[in-house]
Amino acid sequence: MRHSELWERMERHLGPGYAAVWADTHVMRLLGGRTAREALDAGETPKTVWRAVHATLELPATER
Repeated sequence: MRHSELWERMERHLGPGYAAVWADTHVMRLLGGRTAREALDAGETPKTVWRAVHATLELPATER
């Protein structure tokens, strides 16, 4: 997964205006107590971050 695909998916589920805010502020246990942005900046792959976002938002399996 590319960074652009991660952001497209997040915008689809959270809205284009809120996805970046959520990525900067929502701390996820699945990312070691980091936000999506912090995890990406620390070198986590977009796929790993998406899996954490997917689980946190409790999205359907079809969106994985």
